[in-house]
Amino acid sequence: MISVEEKRARFRALHESGCFVLPNPWDVGSLRRLEAAGFVAFASTSSGLAWSLGKADGEATFDEVLAHLSTLVAATDRPINADFEDGYAADLAGLDRTVTAAVATGIAGLSIEDQRDGRLFAAAEAAERIAAARAAIDRTGADVVLVGRSEGILLGAAGLAQTVARLVAYADAGADCLYAPCIDDRGAVAELVAAVAPKPVNVLLWGSLRLADLAALGVRRVSLGGALAAAAWQGFDAAVRRLVEDGAVAPRAPAFR
Repeated sequence: MISVEEKRARFRALHESGCFVLPNPWDVGSLRRLEAAGFVAFASTSSGLAWSLGKADGEATFDEVLAHLSTLVAATDRPINADFEDGYAADLAGLDRTVTAAVATGIAGLSIEDQRDGRLFAAAEAAERIAAARAAIDRTGADVVLVGRSEGILLGAAGLAQTVARLVAYADAGADCLYAPCIDDRGAVAELVAAVAPKPVNVLLWGSLRLADLAALGVRRVSLGGALAAAAWQGFDAAVRRLVEDGAVAPRAPAFR
């Protein structure tokens, strides 16, 4: 097992050039399969974790998330980026405590969203929260990549121009990488990459977007969110329907026998 410091250094280096895929395991089993596929780093998924606990996305508690991050970090030599939602804190003092606790799990990256309960924070407040997260990370002395994440497009609460302006502000506040889920237009991706350059951009693989296109646009990292977890649960649901309706199950692939 390599050290936490080496994982973090490797993760930081991945953001310096090229484009890498950051798939999202939701447990150690899915992590192992992604390792076998050759991926070099992973991100947790709030939705995937919540579904595995029988909850809806956003319902996992801070303690559950912290335990989950510790489990993922301990299970792999590869870096883990934490989907840390809104930071699990209502105020800046609370954010300092939660971010510090997350860093202590050994994560290499940490994403902070600018929404709570489906509503965007005011832009100035959201930037203050990014700055607070940056300060908390820096006080630990850990080289953790901070991702400033804007949810306006996902929520239908902000357009591209507002979202880009927010991400520029988050970059100025100390975010190392910028992310706006659900952008699905190549021109919009190019605009975002140019606006925050030279800082790297994360894009969710979404809609008609393809990896090669994103790499050509200068995107540094590409994540999948809950897509893999959703695919697994969709397969599970299909098997259950067949059991209920036909009294049978699909034949198992050799790897599952």
